[in-house]
Amino acid sequence: MDKDQRMTLDRDAALSWYVRNRERSRTLFAMLPESAYYERPIDLRHPIVFYDGHLPGFSFNTLVKKAAGGASIDPRLESLFARGIDPHESQASGGSLSWPARDAVRDFVAEADARVIDTLRTMDVGREPVYTILEHEAMHQETLLYMWHRLPFDQKKQPAGYAPVTDGRVPRQDWIEIPAGRATLGVDEGTLPFAWDNEMPAFVVDVAGFAIQKHDVTNAQYLEFVESGAPAPSFWERVGDRWFWRGMFAQIPLPLSWPVYVTQAEASAYAQWRGWRLPTEAEYQRAAVGAASVVCDFSSWDPEPAGSHPEGASRYGVEDLVGNGWEWTSTAFAPFPGFRASVSYPEYSADFFDGEHFVMKGASPATARELIRPSFRNWFRPRYPYVYATFRCARSERSRGTK
Repeated sequence: MDKDQRMTLDRDAALSWYVRNRERSRTLFAMLPESAYYERPIDLRHPIVFYDGHLPGFSFNTLVKKAAGGASIDPRLESLFARGIDPHESQASGGSLSWPARDAVRDFVAEADARVIDTLRTMDVGREPVYTILEHEAMHQETLLYMWHRLPFDQKKQPAGYAPVTDGRVPRQDWIEIPAGRATLGVDEGTLPFAWDNEMPAFVVDVAGFAIQKHDVTNAQYLEFVESGAPAPSFWERVGDRWFWRGMFAQIPLPLSWPVYVTQAEASAYAQWRGWRLPTEAEYQRAAVGAASVVCDFSSWDPEPAGSHPEGASRYGVEDLVGNGWEWTSTAFAPFPGFRASVSYPEYSADFFDGEHFVMKGASPATARELIRPSFRNWFRPRYPYVYATFRCARSERSRGTK
């Protein structure tokens, strides 16, 4: 496919993706009882009602109003549902708002959807706003799931056939040597049908030789750290003398073979305790060359045992780099040289270039397949405990510490 073909918006495909997004989001909201609608599972996020209105509201504001110049539906609701809050902001911000009745939200959602669909069918507004709304909703579906994860088990409908894979063996943790070379971060504009502004332009860096762990750090390995006195991750719960994994639908005896889900601060502390470090974004990029996606695209409610998908290994034999948990890096989220803010969503990246967010790469079980590409960058604050993020350690050529 040549560049011109890549850059032509397939209107039918975009409409199909929007409808698929909305169906998936409705399925996620249908997991919860009516009584949970105004609950706030995570203090640093808005209540659930916000996200019901935000997903179509953002699409309406971005595509219909801003890109197509369309008329308002309800200015108050359009403003209320325009934007979420960063986890650093006041915990009281969501509680201070007056949230509308669910029927009012449903009416707004229905009208916003209808106008977005009509615009997708009939108007040429360019690729950027269309892809912006499509990827925005796909990203928020993962946000919904890690919010749902914090609700009591009796407030969620467990799907038929739910059966987490817990019987894997803890894999041997080998080190993979990655030779010195160049890493290309990001992409140039026009190379892909769409990329977020923080992915552009392509940025080439020289990377010294290093070693990286073949597998993510597992619960078994992190347990040694906890037993040495470190705090347990937020996905673990202690009952009597046993550790359990807080699953989406039930407590599960801690699966020792699963990748551990932790904050960036916890990952950094573990690596330091071992005498190692986290990889940089550029080192991740070097190690991940040729990697294929594995546990992702809502294929599982939980991680799967590390080492169970060797078919996704990179050219160097590093496994699970794309799927089974986002990968923390030591790199602060920052623009690449030549960065230009998005026209459709200028605050998307720029508001977080503050040295207080760290880059994650790869994907988790709840990451939509449409978002998975080598240039995609995710980011969070180092102590935000809710995301489906794991890590592996790295060491420089002259550093061979073991513990």
